[in-house]
Amino acid sequence: MLGLVSIIVGYIFGCIHGSTIVGKLKKVNIKESGVKNAGASNTTIVLGWKYGIIVALIDIGKGIVPILFMKNWLSSYSLDDRTFYLFIFLTGAFVIIGHIFPVTMKFNGGKGTASMIGVVFAIDWKVGLIGFAALIIITLISDYLPIGVLVMYLCWVFFTFLFGYPIYATLITFALTLLCIYKHLENWKRIQANTETRVSSMLKKRRRI
Repeated sequence: MLGLVSIIVGYIFGCIHGSTIVGKLKKVNIKESGVKNAGASNTTIVLGWKYGIIVALIDIGKGIVPILFMKNWLSSYSLDDRTFYLFIFLTGAFVIIGHIFPVTMKFNGGKGTASMIGVVFAIDWKVGLIGFAALIIITLISDYLPIGVLVMYLCWVFFTFLFGYPIYATLITFALTLLCIYKHLENWKRIQANTETRVSSMLKKRRRI
């Protein structure tokens, strides 16, 4: 029963898309514009970095809220740590899955990066801080966001294992990393063909505008 609640709560929050909210306000279909992805990075490409930040904050928030809610709710039960974190990691996983496969978008949503950031920070702020720092550093060095995102996911897997969380927590984070790689296949192809949008070009473009 608790596992089902974890999945449902995570998935419902995951289906809330910041790009949809901003898109309706600006009367732009973010999913059908730019690189056709319902996320903060594509919102930045289409509408500029200010709106990209708004979308990122919404999507990060939807990762934080359900985790904090479940932590508070589950604390009222007499659960051992292994069971407690099973439900917490399940909730986080389905926030990301809900973002990627939302019923509101015919199961074709974004890539879950911002939602993942919120989830990790809510589960363990130390792991979240390490992963976010890696995301920023690697993205700036490579000039490609997908590379930074992949490194951030790998940090989540590694430090979840290193910090002594139950093995299934590491397996869940590893499965989400594989999903991340799959969702970024088009990005990897564009990087290889040198046609992927660089972070520096997005910022320069918006400055000129």
